[in-house]
Amino acid sequence: MDYFPANWGQQRPASHADHNWLVTPGAGHSQGARAPSNVGVSADYATGIVSHTSSPIVTGTSVVAFKFKDGIIMATDCLASYGSLARFRNMERMTPVGQHTIVGASGDVSDFSYIKHQLDQLMIDEYESADGHTLGPRNVYEYLHRVMYHRRSQFNFLWNTLLVGGIKDGEKFLGCVDMKGVTYTSPTIATGFGAYLAQPILRKAVEGREDQIDEAEARKIMDKVMRVLFYRDARSLNKIQVSVVTEKGVDVSEPRTLQTEWAFAESISGYGAAQP
Repeated sequence: MDYFPANWGQQRPASHADHNWLVTPGAGHSQGARAPSNVGVSADYATGIVSHTSSPIVTGTSVVAFKFKDGIIMATDCLASYGSLARFRNMERMTPVGQHTIVGASGDVSDFSYIKHQLDQLMIDEYESADGHTLGPRNVYEYLHRVMYHRRSQFNFLWNTLLVGGIKDGEKFLGCVDMKGVTYTSPTIATGFGAYLAQPILRKAVEGREDQIDEAEARKIMDKVMRVLFYRDARSLNKIQVSVVTEKGVDVSEPRTLQTEWAFAESISGYGAAQP
């Protein structure tokens, strides 16, 4: 790739590989103009037209999280869908940030990869400052709020809804940041279809009992919620990943498959072998 801006948009040298150039018919050049590498942005420097991502392509569905006695539990499934195609079945949509925080994302997978890169750089900068301070979940939450709102203000959205959870100095934190930079905190949060299907279960099982639920019970509740989402959400999978954040640190499990039961479908009129 030619990294000198003065050469961008010029006639393609014969020595340059084809993949370094974006062919733009009618741009005024027979071979086209160079496209920049900005995430979510494409540009034709011959015409001055800049475009942004207007819809997500490869997406993940719900993220579910809630507080329990010792910290935060969060879960996602491992499916990334290409439209309605269940394309990638081993996708991890949660990432630890430092020793106190977990971030989970629904929405565009490539945008989340970009966000993970930004968070990694944030932690590197924090480490290099060597001031004795470590970022907690509330700090990461405020940082993501500003990142998402800044991109919204540029009309260049990152097509994700992010859950940020963790515990630091005995304070449990769980918050949500959407693609427009809207934020809120709650003892139970679910994104995507989970906002409709999981939240009623969580409100009944968790809210008001956050300081009574131990980790074993929290995992049982999460399994129940993720199983319901698999049954009802066509973009979900029964292969899930669960993260638990306590004072000991962040524990992200290996993906595992939930046991499911579909025999009930035989008794539903118009489904399977049953006749109307």
